[in-house]
Amino acid sequence: MIVLKWLFLTISPCDAAEPWQLGSQDAATPIMQGIIDLHHDIFFFLILILVFVLWILVRALWHFHYKKNAIPQRIVHGTTIEILRTIFPSIISMFIAIPSFALLYSMDEVVVDPAITIKAIGHQWYRTYEYSDYNSSDEQSLTFDSYMIPEEDLELGQSRLLEVDNRVVVPAKTHLRIIVTSADVPHSWAVPSSGVKCDAVPGRLNQISILVQREGVYYGQCSEICGTNHAFTRAPGNIGRLLSPLWLSRTTRGASHPRSKLLQRAAGAVGSRGARQ
Repeated sequence: MIVLKWLFLTISPCDAAEPWQLGSQDAATPIMQGIIDLHHDIFFFLILILVFVLWILVRALWHFHYKKNAIPQRIVHGTTIEILRTIFPSIISMFIAIPSFALLYSMDEVVVDPAITIKAIGHQWYRTYEYSDYNSSDEQSLTFDSYMIPEEDLELGQSRLLEVDNRVVVPAKTHLRIIVTSADVPHSWAVPSSGVKCDAVPGRLNQISILVQREGVYYGQCSEICGTNHAFTRAPGNIGRLLSPLWLSRTTRGASHPRSKLLQRAAGAVGSRGARQ
């Protein structure tokens, strides 16, 4: 049973922190996949450097022991070794810098025509989400607050200190734009599986672009110390299929909800844009 449980946890997507977790959460976006790949590439160079330095250290301790060299030599200058120890680190830094800058520029890239724009407003200590594309003066705006569920109110299977009462529900494989701001103090909107972290500054709008490639429930948090209950500000999102009934039911909580018609119109708009993209 323990082996089967371990295999299930190994092959199933890891979209939340796990006990004794050593690596990153499974990538849900191309950006996060690039971050993980860059980490592995840099770690390869780190292993090579570690082995080389340890080899030099052991060799020096072995060959320059006081029993073998009672009278130590005084070496004050070595042109060859100084040139080598300058050139090789420069080459290694170049191999690390090229993919690093490429990843940084791709993370800052903003989609010109996203299918959905969501505004995330940070509060002490909850969040307000607004589907900005589908607000109008004659209909109720698609805006809701998201609070973390207290531990005593959790249902079976829900994660402690991660679940909220209202999740952000969006379709998968669709270009999303997240506009982040704050209503009181600086916050930060971060979702590790998506590889995004955006500061929420009062009076300022920051934006990020996301393309989630698979369905799932992704948990996030506030990554900026914002007061006493900073640890209880969460940002989980539910990613469903494009035009899936899950998107409508989870957001409207029933067809009789007053925002149901508005969301159905939004789903149609997302479907038409997704087909073009």
